[in-house]
Amino acid sequence: MSGEAVISQSALAKLTISAPLLTSDPLVALIVSLCPPRQLTVSQKKKGADVTLEINNDTQTLTYRNAILRSLCGMVLHNQLDGPPYFLLGGNSAPGIGGSSDAALAMAGISSWMSVADSLRLDSQELGKLIEYLDGYLAGRSFLVTSPSATLADLDLYMAIASAASSDVLSELISGHANVTRWLVQCQSTASELAATAPGQVATGSKLPPVGLDKLVVIAPPAQPVPFFFYGDEDDDVVAAAAKSASAAPAAAAGKGGGKKGGGDAGGKGGGGGGGGLTDEEKKAAAEKRAKAKAEKAAKKAKQPKAKQQQQAPAELSVSALDIRVGKIIKAWNHDDAEKLYCEEVDVGEDKPRQIASGLRPFYKLEDMQNRMVLVLCNLKARNLVGFPSHGMVMCASNDDHTKVEFAVPPEGAKIGERVMFEGHDGEPEAENKVAKKKIFDKLAPDLMTDADGVVIWKGAKSSTSAGPCKAVNGMPNAHVA
Repeated sequence: MSGEAVISQSALAKLTISAPLLTSDPLVALIVSLCPPRQLTVSQKKKGADVTLEINNDTQTLTYRNAILRSLCGMVLHNQLDGPPYFLLGGNSAPGIGGSSDAALAMAGISSWMSVADSLRLDSQELGKLIEYLDGYLAGRSFLVTSPSATLADLDLYMAIASAASSDVLSELISGHANVTRWLVQCQSTASELAATAPGQVATGSKLPPVGLDKLVVIAPPAQPVPFFFYGDEDDDVVAAAAKSASAAPAAAAGKGGGKKGGGDAGGKGGGGGGGGLTDEEKKAAAEKRAKAKAEKAAKKAKQPKAKQQQQAPAELSVSALDIRVGKIIKAWNHDDAEKLYCEEVDVGEDKPRQIASGLRPFYKLEDMQNRMVLVLCNLKARNLVGFPSHGMVMCASNDDHTKVEFAVPPEGAKIGERVMFEGHDGEPEAENKVAKKKIFDKLAPDLMTDADGVVIWKGAKSSTSAGPCKAVNGMPNAHVA
């Protein structure tokens, strides 16, 4: 055996990846380092930017980065990275063993959020809007999908955000956004812990490069002031006095607090909660004001009629808000600077064709893009994708892990430029600015699917044109459409 490489007979998959990509993509380096080295064979090439995963002795080959990462975390290695202590797919990759009842939805969410991370890496101009959206989205969630710890999607989006702007710019963007700051710090901590203990990083003789977290912006949470508790009806003078008292007292003295449990007054219910306490006069004034406010509230309530008119519920958001039209790709070419993007000119019935960029190079050959009838989401704001001005989105159907993608197409005979409607939803489309500001497509997209016959539907309502319904071109059933 002298001079021969030792190949593990227990290997379940082989990853072929360029060394520059492994060095420049911290998430890929991290996941590869976490994989059991005897079950994943890693072959590094000196040049290029491609990556392939051969599964079960060449029976299946993946070339899409996100699909490869999800596969490594899931079934390819028998879910070893989706159980204690990792849960990189939220424990959802094997529902029959330990996944939640909403495992399929969670897996689709992971795929979608990784696509968001891809978009951010291509174009960071919308970083501010993304952070604002995430802050609201994470208000009632610990992570992007239901999970006991940070998932692959959390780590991917965190790394995309931490590499999209300088430290000063990112600090300014997250300032005042407590939820997204908390989430970023948690993801940062998780990534550091995983990198420090990953078998591929600590094993003697490992040829894997460092994970490269040092290339990301370090996110430090702002120092938090000593908290106060108030009833909410104190005078401004009382609040100001308490704050002044707290700032004058050293933090150590506040920690001792006279030995009273809860940091308040002896009654335990009120109090100034953690900084310097209120004086007896201030407490008495606050108590008197509370009593007066309570009496006024009771009197006001007594005058109100017993039956109150219910406010009219806001109108339910409908798929009619989307301007989906029949289009035709009249010209397509490779993007000069993005290996996954095609650039297209698409006729949607307007005075001139629209320019649109689509991430379809992993799924379609260039010749298959020419003169193709497609569906186009038209009321999206124009934006630059790696320097190419893109105005709209060519719609496709895809499976949960985005390893299979096919065009959503109109029926034969449909007219270029006609709007795609859905049964029972006849409203007018919203303006581009409102679609962007209110995140309308993001809210409607989870219900935009294909049915068992491959027909494009929204919440069960079938799509329609003058020539009939729209379908996935090869009839992909139960797929996401976006």
